Amino acid sequence: MTKIIRDESTTSAYWGAVNTFGAMPDVHIIADAPIGCYNLVGVAVIDYTDAIPYLRNFTPTDLTEQAISTSGTANITKQTIEKLLDTGKTLIVLSTAESEMIGADHSQMLAALYPDIKFFPSNSLSEDEWQGRDRALAWCFDNYDDRKPAQIERGSVSIIGPTYGCFNSPSDLHEIKRLIRGAGGMVKRVFPIESKLADVSDLKHSDVVVVMYEEFGKTLAEKLGRPCLYAPFGLEATERFVVELGKLLGKEAQAKAFLAEEKRSTLKLIWDLWRGPQSEWFPTVNFAVCASQTYARGLKTLLQDELGMNCLFAENSATANNDEIRKRLQSNPPQIMFGRIVDKIYLSEVGAKTYFVQSGYPGPFVRRALGTPYMGFSGAVYLVQEIVNILYDTLFQFLPAHKLCAERVDSEKTFVWTAEAKAALQEKTKRAPFISQISFSRELKRKAELYAQQKGLDIITPDVLEKVG
Repeated sequence: MTKIIRDESTTSAYWGAVNTFGAMPDVHIIADAPIGCYNLVGVAVIDYTDAIPYLRNFTPTDLTEQAISTSGTANITKQTIEKLLDTGKTLIVLSTAESEMIGADHSQMLAALYPDIKFFPSNSLSEDEWQGRDRALAWCFDNYDDRKPAQIERGSVSIIGPTYGCFNSPSDLHEIKRLIRGAGGMVKRVFPIESKLADVSDLKHSDVVVVMYEEFGKTLAEKLGRPCLYAPFGLEATERFVVELGKLLGKEAQAKAFLAEEKRSTLKLIWDLWRGPQSEWFPTVNFAVCASQTYARGLKTLLQDELGMNCLFAENSATANNDEIRKRLQSNPPQIMFGRIVDKIYLSEVGAKTYFVQSGYPGPFVRRALGTPYMGFSGAVYLVQEIVNILYDTLFQFLPAHKLCAERVDSEKTFVWTAEAKAALQEKTKRAPFISQISFSRELKRKAELYAQQKGLDIITPDVLEKVG
């Protein structure tokens, strides 16, 4: 029986590999694929996510129906290679779903004719994008490390992870670099987004390695054999990160001084908000998350465990059942949804008044500015600031306002509300954000009576409430 899956949450390992290899300027990818794979991966998707017009280092072999059905893909791959031999870049031939379906493997052909060109089987049909990124990073080290013994550069830190198509990576990478320097470290390499493939050997010379994401990068980090930390999310984890990094680098005093200054400066906004009237709202906020594991776990930790807000659910988008996510969002919409475009669609289907905050892909959505971090201390400040602004906007939406030419309920008119209608009004009001429930109830009551006035009704029933909200 065919199983229908609603809204795939992640792309395939092929896309993950393209986003990994394509980030390095000394690499040129040859995808054993139809021309459409260039239109999708090389142009459209990466433009919508990272605002990059097209990948200059990506060429499909332009598979034809004949190549797939009878002649095979070897000859057309050789023709593509010949056109790119003079680019001066490292060529990597990459399998795709189409080539994998006919069992195309160019390893032997490349070893015989082009020994400097490697074949990467993307496992597009069996692995997701995070597995593809993780394997691609480790494969780079296995195939292109110079095999020389490591010579550790004291105080140096390399970061593994940021590739094309990673949500919010410019801002979060900027914050992790700031924390590393604050703890006394020197950023040596950011692989692959700010590196060349030839730089992969430098990673083993690092004093410490930081892996940006839980989803991928760990395999490469383990191969390097260096002390490894994960990029932090939330207040407590960030403090631990700085302390531990300071110890590993032999810079405990500098790390301690940096933390003290952070609490006086960067984190001041959180303390100020916590002492003000806004703090009374935090326990009333309910939110939900559907994003990659790093962001789902991190948002829940910061907002619920540390700041006391109410998390309805926090799901890893790579493994989430989107049918269940849709049902949960539509039956009990959160006040704030940190999610993907599919979650925004689910909410719009029922006209939910949820504030949507894009926190993962698929998009389309671009996050290239450096001022929107989620990780580290700056991330905590940014997220709390945005939530407080959402709460203020919620209040604004329910302020009484004089609307020109707006029809009004006749002040002389008296309407009878049935007990069922009153109960329905209370139930609907409970779903509204706590800070706006009084205004919400008043506005919904006004809409119901205005509708009844327009229809010539004297009695307000649950049916009338359903018509207006």
